Amino acid sequence: MNGRSSSTCKDGKVESNRLEVSQNEKDPDGSLLGKTKKKVELGKKVTLLRGISIIIGIIIGAGIFISPKGILKHSGSVGMSLIVWIGCGVLSLFGALSYAELGTCIKKSGGHYTYILEAFGPQVAFVRLWADLIAIRPTAMAVISLAFGQYILEPLFMSCETPTMAVKLATAIGLTSVMYLNSMSVTWTARIQNVLTLSKLLAIIIIIVPGLYLLFQGETKNFKNAFDLSNMELSGMPLAFYSGMYAYSGWFYLNFVTEEIDNPEKTVPLAICISMAIVTSCYVLINIAYYTVMSAEELLASEAVAVTFAEKLLGNFSVAVPVFVAMSCFGSMNGSVFALSRMFYVASREGQLPEVMSMIHIRRHTPLAAVLILYPLTILQIFVGDIYSLLNFMSFLRWLFIGVVVLGLIYLRYTKPDLPRPFKVPLFIPVVFCVTCFFMVFLSLYSDPFNTGIGFAISLTGIPAYYVFIYFDSRPKWLQRTIDSFNRTLQIVLEVVPADQ
Repeated sequence: MNGRSSSTCKDGKVESNRLEVSQNEKDPDGSLLGKTKKKVELGKKVTLLRGISIIIGIIIGAGIFISPKGILKHSGSVGMSLIVWIGCGVLSLFGALSYAELGTCIKKSGGHYTYILEAFGPQVAFVRLWADLIAIRPTAMAVISLAFGQYILEPLFMSCETPTMAVKLATAIGLTSVMYLNSMSVTWTARIQNVLTLSKLLAIIIIIVPGLYLLFQGETKNFKNAFDLSNMELSGMPLAFYSGMYAYSGWFYLNFVTEEIDNPEKTVPLAICISMAIVTSCYVLINIAYYTVMSAEELLASEAVAVTFAEKLLGNFSVAVPVFVAMSCFGSMNGSVFALSRMFYVASREGQLPEVMSMIHIRRHTPLAAVLILYPLTILQIFVGDIYSLLNFMSFLRWLFIGVVVLGLIYLRYTKPDLPRPFKVPLFIPVVFCVTCFFMVFLSLYSDPFNTGIGFAISLTGIPAYYVFIYFDSRPKWLQRTIDSFNRTLQIVLEVVPADQ
């Protein structure tokens, strides 16, 4: 599948084995001063602040603003729902700390893919990559993009239902703008992510501050008998934790861009710990604010909790809430594309995707082909797919492979004890998190065997794909010619060259 050749495209075309690009420098009046050579590579543009922005910007999407009622429904009481939110934050922190150890001892971008590759070899890593490429990532991107399209248009259709085609067109425009931004500049992508993250935190403050103000004024009636366990069923608690862990998902994305992080040994664990503390605090305080203004019955009856909250408390200002939700979704889209493109970039560098995916734009210094790879499948799912029927199998595959990654951390502790570990977590942390992941996988198989079965079958198709595209050296000539032609054509069209190693 990689088709690695060192072919050169001359006569004015891009030369694929050229690792440096000449850039003209001019003085203020435009005269040529000379030429300098600048390496074509991904720079270390991700600082601590940008790392925190990436994590918070991806984790806090539409969920906390729209419908946290799933946790309340399955936990049975206000008090237990808050405990579930805190517990999910702690479990997510366990997972994030495990990834922090992996990110500081394996200093490669790529996240899940890289760690599975290091621990269990190329075949298991390719199966993960395959599932990501054809199922998990396009579906996840389509869902969050559709949420953006729905809420960015809601202020225009307050008195009637938003037309489906209008939502899909707005979604496509939003997704295209995210792809364009990530293709043009790493610096501007990070800057805009900072702004979007600040806007999310502003939206959260708008909810938390008036809610807590009322609470301190004595509005505590909805917290009476908060721990009444009469409606709680033990069988529902795993489902409550499942919903909570989904709301916290995204803490692992910083590990996808390790090679672009300034001083990763310190930045990765610090950014993860700060981000998880902020997100957990925000989630708990938001729910306290919700319960101060709404009873449990009102919250369960609401289709969009944040909108209902705003209508009850903020009056005409409630029209701004859908805009904040849309900006939150856009931030998640932007951060996800930025991080995921680095996973495909690394997979190409390892020879498991076409070579052009690991090439850098000669002027923009972005992995252009790796950024665009998800675009066609995501657009297709937006317009023709029943996205929400795929959510269960997407979640099943996500937690299955995250569990495999953390299992790999435990495995590497014993197989490579001398591996440098600048940041090392106590062993019980990855063990607890790993057991939790596999329990959620079992729960998915039990609660929805059909959709999770489809997801499992899709991931298994990665095994024959690995042997056809990767393992066998003697591919059919027509397939090799097609791969080589694909690499050369895209390299010329996109103006990309191999990065300086």
